Amino acid sequence: RRKLRSEVAAAFPTLSTEQLAELVPNKEELNVIKIHSHKGEAITVYMNHRNPILFEVEKVLYPTVYTLWVYPDLLPAFSTWPPVLQKLAGGADLMLPGVVVPPSGLPPVQRGTLCAVTLLGNRAPVAVGVATMSTEEMLAAGMKGKGFAVLHTHLDHLWEYGDKSSPPTLAPLVTDSAAKERAGDEEELQGREPGSSCCPEPEQHVDIRDLSLKDRDTCAELLGKEELPENRAAEPAERASTEDQQEAEDSRTPQEQMDALFNQCFFHALKCKVKKSDLPLLTSTFLGSHMVSCCPAGKQLDIKKSSYKKFSKFLQCMQHQRILEVKELSKGVESIVDVDWKHPDIKAFEVPEGFSSASAAQDSKSEDREQVYHAPEIIPLYGVSTKMIPLFQESGHRKGSILSSSEVRNIIINYIKSNELVDETNKNFVKVNAILCDCLLDKSEQDEISHLKWDELLSRCLERLQPLHQVTFPGQEPVVRKGNIEPIDISIAQRSSNKKVTIIKNLELYGLDPQCVANTLQQKVQASATISPSPGAKDRVQVQIQGNQIHHLAKMLLEEYQLPRKYIQGLEKAPKLGRKK
Repeated sequence: RRKLRSEVAAAFPTLSTEQLAELVPNKEELNVIKIHSHKGEAITVYMNHRNPILFEVEKVLYPTVYTLWVYPDLLPAFSTWPPVLQKLAGGADLMLPGVVVPPSGLPPVQRGTLCAVTLLGNRAPVAVGVATMSTEEMLAAGMKGKGFAVLHTHLDHLWEYGDKSSPPTLAPLVTDSAAKERAGDEEELQGREPGSSCCPEPEQHVDIRDLSLKDRDTCAELLGKEELPENRAAEPAERASTEDQQEAEDSRTPQEQMDALFNQCFFHALKCKVKKSDLPLLTSTFLGSHMVSCCPAGKQLDIKKSSYKKFSKFLQCMQHQRILEVKELSKGVESIVDVDWKHPDIKAFEVPEGFSSASAAQDSKSEDREQVYHAPEIIPLYGVSTKMIPLFQESGHRKGSILSSSEVRNIIINYIKSNELVDETNKNFVKVNAILCDCLLDKSEQDEISHLKWDELLSRCLERLQPLHQVTFPGQEPVVRKGNIEPIDISIAQRSSNKKVTIIKNLELYGLDPQCVANTLQQKVQASATISPSPGAKDRVQVQIQGNQIHHLAKMLLEEYQLPRKYIQGLEKAPKLGRKK
């Protein structure tokens, strides 16, 4: 222990004697574990209170995130955006474009310096890495390239050796220049009580959703200006407060304002709109139905204008904070499966003026959520198969390359023209060379066909490529799946006493919530509807409703949801008008 304490003191000279004694105690149990990384490196891990506190690689000591949460200023810290954490935990290094440059500038470090990585708005480190260049070199490179080789992060396997706790919420330190400016403002203001805090609330609770350091300084100055002398009238003070708040809001960048709007609508929706009975809830439904309805008048949610860029990354960030849990119940379709309504952030959220918690919940209950449904964009794609490689390798494509129909068409046209295969006597025909013969003709046709029409050539090519399709749900990144998309399948089944039921499958593939469809259909036709697992399809459910309800289904899917008819199968089974079934 004495040797370890001396090594820690040499590696981290800023630690005091008391802090060393806390980190490496004399009497408490201290365990040593030998592990190997995926690269085969031998690593020594020191455990205290069931948490890894230090790890040693090639005789160099490094602190874990558990230690840095107790001593957050042990290493020079660089901030990054919250969505970057998932990439770091997955094994990526921190690139300079992801580093946030504060108004006070970056900490001065040299190449090879051990540094901590924090998330914007929270001083608690979430990663440990080694700087690959000095601060001067970073700035000279225009903040481009690799900045830090990451060794250990929150959420990695080393973190899992401990109690798996989340980072604490630590307010960022105010810079010296900002402190001097604030001190100057305090001297100019009269009637101020000595030692009073300018902005106590943000100092008490700050997390990654709060304002940046620059915004907090503006907030502190704003509240300082609001402390007017007692001889001022109340009405002018309120007017000044409103104007200052507008100025503070305007001082934020559009991206920061959109981040704040997303957080407001997110917590508003969880607190007032979503109930436990609604889970699992499609993320697209949560965004389009619940969060949009919580957006203040005159404002609009646009994930592209936020720092997250994708709604899935926004939800991942919230999942890291243990607010909710998101799972992919079917491929490419994410759902919210659990919400921690006891989370402090949900409890602390106050419904904005103009909304009431009771009315919001009532509106959610009576709201027709399908009105805000937006059909996904479905694009057919094609993958280069083994047999078609000779035809596409000239354009630089390999097996498995994914192409759209227009790209396939252009590649074929360029191939025909570059190889001079257009028939000179009739330009509507293409001469079949050896490659076209092998790729597009069956064995029985190879001796018979020497020319093909343009349209037949292209159709044969598309038929022999691997079918794929891309689905893009509103607010989510595109998902590419193999094969052609399965249509919404509507069928009629016979039950006891000659009763018929309508069964609807594959709603999830189109971003539709089966429970929501069942509820809406049940209200429209006044018949009982149930949800049950779909046979032969893992993690999918089917809707079953009494009677032949295809007429109502067709109107709802085609007119209200505006789904293309080609993606709906079984509409021809609707009962004929004028006949009783």
